[in-house]
Amino acid sequence: MAEPELSAEALRERLRRELGAEHVEVEDTTAARCAASFRVLVVAAAFRGKGLLQRHRLVNEVLAAELGRIHALEQRTLTPEQWAAEGGQ
Repeated sequence: MAEPELSAEALRERLRRELGAEHVEVEDTTAARCAASFRVLVVAAAFRGKGLLQRHRLVNEVLAAELGRIHALEQRTLTPEQWAAEGGQ
């Protein structure tokens, strides 16, 4: 079986689809590091009532197939209310 594509766009779409996220940003930071690295911002109602570790675990579960090929994954996970309070659009 082929491995999932490892690109910012592929990760963005997977997170949006699997978490029902209303906003997802994925930045490929590989150029600043020695291997595949990404920074993600995910805004999802699925994070309501969950602590930071639980939120990050949800993201890791969604990207489980890709994590073996990602050297670094920086996560920022917010509820829609937190995103709105920060002025997110």
